[in-house]
Amino acid sequence: MKKIVLLILIFSISLFGYEKFFVVERESQSVAVIEDGVKQTSMLHMHNMNHGVIKFKDNDGYLISRDGYVVKFDPITLKKETEYKTSKSAIGFVIGKNYVAVANYDDKSVDILTRDLKPLQKIKTGSKNVGIKIYKDFLIFAQMDNDKLSVYANVGGIYGDKENDKYPNFQLYKEFKDVGVMPFDAMIQDNKYIVGFFVSKFFGTIDLDTMTYKKVKIFLDEKRQMVLKVPHFGFWSIGGDKIFVPAVGDNKVLVYDMNFKNIANITVEGTPVFTSLSPDKKYLAVTFSGKKFPVLQIIDTKTLKIIKRFQFGGKILHVRWSKNNRSLYVSDNDENMVIVINTKQWYRARDILNVKKPSGIFIYDVKGKM
Repeated sequence: MKKIVLLILIFSISLFGYEKFFVVERESQSVAVIEDGVKQTSMLHMHNMNHGVIKFKDNDGYLISRDGYVVKFDPITLKKETEYKTSKSAIGFVIGKNYVAVANYDDKSVDILTRDLKPLQKIKTGSKNVGIKIYKDFLIFAQMDNDKLSVYANVGGIYGDKENDKYPNFQLYKEFKDVGVMPFDAMIQDNKYIVGFFVSKFFGTIDLDTMTYKKVKIFLDEKRQMVLKVPHFGFWSIGGDKIFVPAVGDNKVLVYDMNFKNIANITVEGTPVFTSLSPDKKYLAVTFSGKKFPVLQIIDTKTLKIIKRFQFGGKILHVRWSKNNRSLYVSDNDENMVIVINTKQWYRARDILNVKKPSGIFIYDVKGKM
């Protein structure tokens, strides 16, 4: 009987694939690799991982380090294939069909590289650059020092043929000036590029189909008290018919409809930092700062009620829902472990040990073989 169950399990994995977890080990220039609920190894010599980010495209893995390196690796063999240093400090990147675009801080530019990290273009802006995103043939980013939003279009390579040219050729398409003071993060939602500001008490949106810009004010409550600062958009959760925003400086998660009309404000235990929506959009995980760093709360997105609370031994820096919707992975930075929560019965199912100062958790879907 056990042999039959094992054969069924092996067949299911080979047919449908499985998830492989890559966890940034913040202080040791490494990335932990987790499979089958166990840390298998660490990828070493990955540069300054203090704010490391990992993304996947097709069968390729890409990593950006805080000190300006982009690393391409094979997520199956874990072999580092190549790397390229764009600057002394890089803040974000996106992966297109035939390019990688990197937003830089220190040399005030945006680098366009091939998928094998060979340099193609360097767009000099004279500003720290943030919030880089892709929409169709457009590359959009914010210039933090210049209060500008830039839209570059791929006009094709030397033959002007976007479909058949091997590499892109980005040229300035439109620029929006005086959009707000110190743009510092952005996100894409459908055809809307949404940008937040470090100083201005609003956020801005570009309709990327009409290339028009408008400012949108967000209020804390029905008394129309304004949010003082919009947090990093990586901390927002958008899905289904709701938008969840952690309120800066208050113990609330703000809930809006898709037109940013306030639906409710959920009072939570501390100052919320990160919200993460489950794949089926039924639950929202909320993490906190300060004294409540070790706390995690789960909100039912239909009732908008807190249904579960966890408290761990150290600072919770990141969470990631398994795409099969059975587990929630939590990085406990102080205790050097990743905690796995069963999301059916809501209990602590497993501790994955020996993960050094974990922060960001990223999932690669290993494809099955037909």
